[in-house]
Amino acid sequence: MGMPVPLVHLSSLDLIRGFVAVGRRMSITLAAQDLCVTQSAVSRQVHALERQLGVRLLVRGHRSIAFTVEGERLFRSADSALQQLQDVFGVIRPAGAARPVTLSSSIGFTGLWLLPRLRAFQQQYPGVDVRVSANNSIADLRRDDIDLAIRYTTASLAPRGAVRLFGETIAPVAHPSLGLHALRSPRTLARLSLLEFDDAQHPWLRWHDWLAARDWQDAKPHGMLHFNQYDQVIHAALAGHGVALGRLELIGPLLDEGRLLQLAPPRPAAETAHAYWLIHAQERTRDEVGRVAEWIVEQARAQLQ
Repeated sequence: MGMPVPLVHLSSLDLIRGFVAVGRRMSITLAAQDLCVTQSAVSRQVHALERQLGVRLLVRGHRSIAFTVEGERLFRSADSALQQLQDVFGVIRPAGAARPVTLSSSIGFTGLWLLPRLRAFQQQYPGVDVRVSANNSIADLRRDDIDLAIRYTTASLAPRGAVRLFGETIAPVAHPSLGLHALRSPRTLARLSLLEFDDAQHPWLRWHDWLAARDWQDAKPHGMLHFNQYDQVIHAALAGHGVALGRLELIGPLLDEGRLLQLAPPRPAAETAHAYWLIHAQERTRDEVGRVAEWIVEQARAQLQ
């Protein structure tokens, strides 16, 4: 066993924290969300730590991350040490000290519905800090210290006590620069690219279902662009890259401002069984959690009026 490194030469806590966050999630993307920084910032932290130590800590694959032998050894010690710090910080926090309200929601919902409204919340409640955790994976709310979550699910699967915010209506949308005001014929698609959300679990959000419902399944679009996040679909539509299936309740402000145009009525039975639900992690919540929850419900109700 080597000699301990002098304290002055120990790597900064920021670098170690970034490495541990990646190790806990085995994902740079999720680690960045946990730390509320960009993916590139987390990558730089890990690379800087590797340069300081002179060894590789992670093996980076196309869509995977694994520890090296040295990385796993460091993670075991660093994770334990940081967990002890987290526990101690929680204990010595002064009674009544404010802590952020952590709100979890999908990446698409966060970017399109929540973030455009947060400024109004901050103006209304300047003393309440909100930490947004944008994540498409299922989270254990209590284990991950999440106060509130917004989930896209059915009434039968929503947990007891969940509050239904609003349902969902689907219709094609496009940027005005395309010069298109309506989709009246499948022939129109021959000069258009369709923006596809690759979500096999929810086929009603994909073009195949929409075209089939109109008996346009043999239509030949100019091209298809595929995305694995719904907000990317909408950003591509805003950039004029093609026509998207708009989730109208999420993109209402973009339609109201004329940045996107609705090209057809919602398809028959477009009101799906799925809806957006607000979930509390605890039955009894802090006052600031209650304020955030009430504000979200108010925003949802105002949208439906």
